[in-house]
Amino acid sequence: MSQIELMEMTIGQIHQAMLSGQLSCRELTAGYLARIEAYDQTGPALNSIIQVNPRALEEADRLDALFQQKGGLSGPLHGIPVLLKDNVNTADMPTTAGSKSLEGFLPEHDAFITKKLREAGALVIAKTNLHEFAIWGETISSILGQTVNPYDLSRTPGGSSGGTGAAVACNFGVIGIGTDTINSIRSPASACALAGIRPTVGLVSRAGIVPYSLTQDTAGPICRTVEDCVRTLEVIAGYDPEDEETAWSVGKQPSGYLSFLDEEGLRGKRLGVLESFFGKEAIHQPVNRVMEEALKVFEKGGARLIPLQDQLDSDWMISEVSVHLDDFRSHLDGYLSKLGPEAPVHSVREIFESGKFHPGIRENLLKALSLDTDTPEYCQKRLRQLALKTRIIKLMADHDLDALVYPHQQQLVCEIGGSQKGRNGVLCSATGFPSIAVPAGYALDQQAPLGVPVGLEITGRPYSEPVLIAIAYAFERLSGVRRPPASCPVLPG
Repeated sequence: MSQIELMEMTIGQIHQAMLSGQLSCRELTAGYLARIEAYDQTGPALNSIIQVNPRALEEADRLDALFQQKGGLSGPLHGIPVLLKDNVNTADMPTTAGSKSLEGFLPEHDAFITKKLREAGALVIAKTNLHEFAIWGETISSILGQTVNPYDLSRTPGGSSGGTGAAVACNFGVIGIGTDTINSIRSPASACALAGIRPTVGLVSRAGIVPYSLTQDTAGPICRTVEDCVRTLEVIAGYDPEDEETAWSVGKQPSGYLSFLDEEGLRGKRLGVLESFFGKEAIHQPVNRVMEEALKVFEKGGARLIPLQDQLDSDWMISEVSVHLDDFRSHLDGYLSKLGPEAPVHSVREIFESGKFHPGIRENLLKALSLDTDTPEYCQKRLRQLALKTRIIKLMADHDLDALVYPHQQQLVCEIGGSQKGRNGVLCSATGFPSIAVPAGYALDQQAPLGVPVGLEITGRPYSEPVLIAIAYAFERLSGVRRPPASCPVLPG
């Protein structure tokens, strides 16, 4: 199989090639491993992969044998290589959350979503870098260092799931898995010209995932197409007794999500444009120019755009509504305390005292150690979350809206050494509402051959994933934005 066929292949295309006898799981996996070897630590040196699965080819051979035995695919993700963020437990590979304090730690069990992916026939090809403990958005860890944006090697790939974003963008695998507490699925999707789904909190289990804030945490797919995200969501969504929040999803899921991939999904939709989520300064203009053209695509597809002047402030939400750092110590301690005597640390205090973490998260760790979930300040934030949920639901009801749209980030993803500014993902994180990020376009920049990717978010009511999927898919098909980065081209031969 040629490299040009490998590039940008979707799950559907791969399965078609397998069923026609043109492609084996081993050939597919070997092709992605070759790309990781060529581009992750050499060439552009993306530094996105913490560990390649040492048994990847062995697993591929097993799946090929199963294909022969069954006379076809063993499941909906048969043979599909997955890039798994390294805060998602794997019983056959260490799970570090990007921290040297957990280096070499092997969990006893797969996370719920890891198990679901494998049961569907997927193959975990590698564990990807993240901002240590998923604490922020530049994707720097003590276990690996800084991951680089493949579209502009001077910039970060967003985060905290930036290793997943960079690796998926460069065709190191097919499916990416990220987690999202504030922005962390949609930020790398936006920065790396990808689609990403942050599901309604309760739709996807967090059991076996290193927590940040169980009030706001969720996991979801980051892929090159909306369709591949949806195929992945179908597999990982559902009730898990080990995560009680998923009980809320029972009876609220359709029989499947693929039927909502509708090329006419924009027709007749009413979309509210959150004008306060657009920046007004000169630094915001590159994003605003891309968004201006993207909004025209929605209208071209038959949607009606409703300007909304409500003064929603994402920075205020991060500081006064989001409980990410308030939850961090309590919720991470709950996970670490159950790991058993073989784990190197059992509390955030032990992590801090070990010194085995990137200095960039020192202040966050110190702050988290001073916070708790039983304070008046915490209760005030939780009340603000309830008020914000009602405010957004009422806003949508007052204007008869199907969804809200806005740029994920008000300015371009930051350069290496900087920190992300003006990210809007907190709206969904603080409310638990679902959101899909899709590529909106590219902003011209001398360092970026194709331009710097800009992503937009499509946000809706709880469990409105079917509506969001229809909108996102139709926009993606009509806009045709996605391009692979020039830094990781087709391999020769």
